[in-house]
Amino acid sequence: MSEENKDPEDKAEGAFEKAKKTAKEAKEKAKETAKEAKEKAKEFAEDTKEATHEFKEEAKKTAEEFSEGMKEVTEAENKKILAGILAIVLGAFGIHKFILGYQKEGFILLGITIVGFVLSCIGIGVFMVWISGMIGLIEGIIYLTKSDEDFYNTYQVGKKPWF
Repeated sequence: MSEENKDPEDKAEGAFEKAKKTAKEAKEKAKETAKEAKEKAKEFAEDTKEATHEFKEEAKKTAEEFSEGMKEVTEAENKKILAGILAIVLGAFGIHKFILGYQKEGFILLGITIVGFVLSCIGIGVFMVWISGMIGLIEGIIYLTKSDEDFYNTYQVGKKPWF
């Protein structure tokens, strides 16, 4: 029998079976898609969790570095004021150099001043003491006029010993 000669009920039944089969296939396809979506979501969640953990660790590390840097800057600020005042008051003796950790330069200024005191009866000694005192005065003014960051970078990190 041809399609045209079939009973309308048979046609409807065939269409119903076909629709049922298509619905079943669609349902299976939907289940597969849902399963794939769940797997993708699970992978995404794991990746996100891992990325969050890495970010958390990096943030902790950065915060620790920042707090250590702030401690160093605070110490540098205290050294800045102390070194500046000592340079102005007792600069000829090089005490400000010792405060900043420049032992060699401190001993040079101290030695020039002591030799200057010894030679002060000749006259050249007074000039030597005056020179070392002026060095201290100039450095003290420079220390106190620099910003905390510049002072820290120049004299603590950069280890610039003179002026």
